[in-house]
Amino acid sequence: MGCSAGLGWFILLVAVVNIEAQNKPPIKINSKCLGNLLRVDVSGLGGSFLEVSAVINNSSIILTPSISSQCGFTIKKDHRGNAVIYASVQNCFAQNVDDKAFTTKLGLRLQSDNVVEDEFYLVEETCYYSPWASREIICKPNYMEVSVKKAAPNEYNLPAYPDSDPRKAAEQPMDASFRINTVVFFTPEERVMQVDEAQRNGYGISSTPTRLVLRSPNPSRETYTKDVAGVPMTVLSTSFIFEKTKLTTQLYARAACPQAQGGVFFTETSIRWFLPRRIDPLIYSKHFRLLEVNMGVDGRKLEATEISARNYSLTLDDLYVIVEIPIGAAGCQIKSYVQDGQYFTSYMIELMLELLWTEDDTNEDTRYKVFLPVETPLQLQPPQVIDATVPKEMMFKALIGPVGFDVTLKNISSPSEVLSLADCIARGFKVFDQMSPNGCSKVYTVEVPFTDRVVGQRKEMGVTIYNLHLTFGFLVLPKHAPFTATAYLRAKLEDIDLPSVSGSCDKNFHVLVKYGTKGFNFQTIMGKRMLTWSLAQQYGLMGNDTHFSLIVPSSAADATVEAVEESSIKSRLDVTLRYPKTNKNIQDFSLTCNFVTKLIECFPNGTITALAITMESVPSLNPRWLTLRNPACGPTYSNDQYAYFVFTANSCGTTRKFLPNMMLYENEISITDELELRKLSQSKEPEFVLKVFCYYDINTNQAMGFNTRPRRSEPYADDARGEMQVEMRVALDYSYSVFQHVEDDPITKYQQQPLYFEVELMGSYNPKVSLELAYCWATLEEDKTSLPRWDLIVNGCANSRDPHPVIFHSVLPKGRVHYPSNFKRFEVPMFAFAEDKDNLNRQVFVHCEVVICDVRNPVDAACNVQCSDQDNTMKGQNRDVSDDPGFKHVTSGPIIIMS
Repeated sequence: MGCSAGLGWFILLVAVVNIEAQNKPPIKINSKCLGNLLRVDVSGLGGSFLEVSAVINNSSIILTPSISSQCGFTIKKDHRGNAVIYASVQNCFAQNVDDKAFTTKLGLRLQSDNVVEDEFYLVEETCYYSPWASREIICKPNYMEVSVKKAAPNEYNLPAYPDSDPRKAAEQPMDASFRINTVVFFTPEERVMQVDEAQRNGYGISSTPTRLVLRSPNPSRETYTKDVAGVPMTVLSTSFIFEKTKLTTQLYARAACPQAQGGVFFTETSIRWFLPRRIDPLIYSKHFRLLEVNMGVDGRKLEATEISARNYSLTLDDLYVIVEIPIGAAGCQIKSYVQDGQYFTSYMIELMLELLWTEDDTNEDTRYKVFLPVETPLQLQPPQVIDATVPKEMMFKALIGPVGFDVTLKNISSPSEVLSLADCIARGFKVFDQMSPNGCSKVYTVEVPFTDRVVGQRKEMGVTIYNLHLTFGFLVLPKHAPFTATAYLRAKLEDIDLPSVSGSCDKNFHVLVKYGTKGFNFQTIMGKRMLTWSLAQQYGLMGNDTHFSLIVPSSAADATVEAVEESSIKSRLDVTLRYPKTNKNIQDFSLTCNFVTKLIECFPNGTITALAITMESVPSLNPRWLTLRNPACGPTYSNDQYAYFVFTANSCGTTRKFLPNMMLYENEISITDELELRKLSQSKEPEFVLKVFCYYDINTNQAMGFNTRPRRSEPYADDARGEMQVEMRVALDYSYSVFQHVEDDPITKYQQQPLYFEVELMGSYNPKVSLELAYCWATLEEDKTSLPRWDLIVNGCANSRDPHPVIFHSVLPKGRVHYPSNFKRFEVPMFAFAEDKDNLNRQVFVHCEVVICDVRNPVDAACNVQCSDQDNTMKGQNRDVSDDPGFKHVTSGPIIIMS
């Protein structure tokens, strides 16, 4: 430990608290070594009280103000929930390894009225500091520290003489067996103390094999004031007597620091700090050389480029090192005050100067680091109000500031009411603050819609004049001192016609949207979806400069089914026009119509079809869950909107009743009891049941007729089952002339290399037969159903969700290719699996499902795939691996992908 001399009494006086195991902290903690100091930044404290302690052997010692000054700590907190902790690397509690590595452990305890248990965080940082100057001095607001070099051990230890040169005394060799006996303070008269007495008086004293450290509260009883080139400085001058048997030696330690605001002068626009170039209490020789001069802010040394960018100035003359800072420059903090209801501010900044000099007579160097917090006199700074309103946006926008971060906006009032911030947000106001460019203050932004009742308006000659009178109530924390700022805002806007929507019904919904005043920006929402260009195209968009119209099918996903009747469906289409700037609705429009629909059809051969449609009253119903009375009879087709059933009158639990002259077949569509119970436990929605009835006359004759007509086209092949031989190969390049053979050696490719695939229908000599790629995907295993899976081709189109989609290559009749329709070629630019992007040194298998069709068949979907590059929703969607016998499956691999 760095504090090795007489600290035992000290530890007994403080409380010892067990350190608790910690979770990941929600606050932000950053630590950084700054030369011979450690800085720890703690942010996000909120209203919690922060207690800082030094940690030793799983116990913590609370850093009170007296302990902090004695042991080399400075703790600063602000109202924003931030704290900064500075620690000397030679602090009392640091673990010191050879005067080169210093490890400090701090415990941060957060205490809050809203939390039962305190939060505890452990911060540990090791700072490496070497080489040391012969003497190092740190001037902090609450302490002074001087660290001097001790001579190397030697077998010959000679006593020092009282009237010898103080700096020469340090040259006497000193080994580890020497112990500090007494400390002499020059105030300037001498005062002698034992080490333990000095520590009880608040001094920190420690001795390592190579250095002596003395730390004094600033100020203390043993310090005195001296004028140095017109700058008042606090001086600490001591000598230490070391003893070993009958030998003694003496070591001098001295520090001098400028007093608060010492050497600081203010103008209306800048701060000037004068530090004596030659600090006489610290320099013994007539001649010395200033080797380095550095300036910094908040303990961080600034480079010349950063000093220039901040408009700082660092100059030297014969007497002073001069720092000049413009008031309001970056790196500052604004402190707020209220006097007689008016807002005042002071500008605060913690400046740092670091000097390095050497004395010609001794050839010893001194590193001198001084921190000087500066605060300007109070200035009246009433917040300014800037009107940033753009009338076309239908919104008042005011900027209020700048104000310090210790200011909070409490309420906003008008001549008729006072609104809290919560009330403002509920009314549609936008209130937020932003940091000013210099980072020292903030500016509030308040936005109020023209449509709010607090806004006054009147019309004059085709122009509407809007006016707003607001008073902003602020509080300065932590004393909650109030002050106000007033805004008078005015805006003119030519009278406008708002957009409107109307509609009608026939077999579909017909929607007409009028733009209103030209250039007015609005959004259209169909049901719950924003009307995009692609969606409007699906609904047959037509329009001109004044309006646009849409035709929405009654079965569209954006329509809502309200009720189902015997031969019709009552459906509603909701259309909303919204103003995006305020997110307020301009018009809410609903169009409700009855559409004639056959929900149930009964065919003479006993086949029955039924259509079950989702309804607004049962929003959580999934049509895929529906079954007939026999749970094994599910829908023939279903999606998110409806389920379509096809069954016969003697199946799926259908019952039969005999009536006079007819028979009645009955069934019903519902979800299984197990699913119904689960649904009811999660919501209070009504049960969904659709009754299916079919009546058949017992004594009825049906007449059938047919006629013929000449054939208008050549016959084409219909879809059928059969065996086909398909082969997939990997080509060396895009010429598709040479192919690799997996059976010989696995194919090896690098991640960025493309893969060229060819699929061929073998043994076909019919140009009217077309080979089509339905689905292609890649897996890590040979099993086509294994996961993870990466879709390459979906529904005959490149996967729209792939950032590197496949590229299809045309096939021309050349060489071995006689019938291009029997071939398909595609290129895979890159493999990237979402589950394992960082480890691609593995093998993959590529699978394809192909289908054979007749190119002359105009209704064959497999031969007429349309892929759109403009609307992702039009492309193929993911599907599970199918066992449809109409598809032929081929696989290629393994392919080794190298990263």
